[in-house]
Amino acid sequence: MNYQQTYQSILAECNIALAKVREEDIKQCIELILQADKVFFIGVGRVKLEIEAFAKRLSHLGIYTVIVGQITEPAMTDRDILIVASGSGESLIPVAIAQKAKTIGGKIIHFGSNPHSSLAPITDLMVRIPVQTKLYLQDEVQSEQPMSSLFEQSLLLLGDTIAKMIVEKKEIQLKNLWKFHANLE
Repeated sequence: MNYQQTYQSILAECNIALAKVREEDIKQCIELILQADKVFFIGVGRVKLEIEAFAKRLSHLGIYTVIVGQITEPAMTDRDILIVASGSGESLIPVAIAQKAKTIGGKIIHFGSNPHSSLAPITDLMVRIPVQTKLYLQDEVQSEQPMSSLFEQSLLLLGDTIAKMIVEKKEIQLKNLWKFHANLE
């Protein structure tokens, strides 16, 4: 494959994956985010990078976001939510953090592919991105990319899609968002 064919196949996979995400789940996710006092985020590896990008984008919308483990992380309360990003839903640290958040009374949103994961019993909402994971579930969107690349790409694009939907819902003027952008750079 050449460059053109390769990136077109990646974009096609992302399009197929995102088309399979349920719109009702996205709308419910947005409502939970907007109702929360604080939105916490947890993921590991490359997934962590994508979920951190989502957290940053929501902070640009004036939403109080926290990456679990940051030195300035505040206490979670029962008025907060935790967004867990894990394709398999079996990653040890995100599962343990979600269990702890549930004991505090926080709501849990899981962005993942496996609806039968260890997170399922404690999740208030699963936003399923049904793409190929290390579990190779029967109904997963297959990918020609290495490992969980399609999940990570879809997660990034889904985060930006949710942010855009929030902008539209709250009728935010895009030029007004710069006041939330980092300014010590």
